[in-house]
Amino acid sequence: MPNESFDDRPRRITMRRGGPLLVEGPVEIELEDGTKVSSDRFRVALCTCRRSRRYPWCDTSHRRKA
Repeated sequence: MPNESFDDRPRRITMRRGGPLLVEGPVEIELEDGTKVSSDRFRVALCTCRRSRRYPWCDTSHRRKA
């Protein structure tokens, strides 16, 4: 809707089997230890396997090597 501000719309989260959660941004994430991280990108990939070296952001470490 043209008059609706981006912040008023619900965030869309897309689940992928065996992959990351894709979240429409911008986002702010609070980690287990209370640390907050944020991204102003239009879409972010959140790691669900905890193998990412950039956790909570996905770096595709979940992919199996062929």
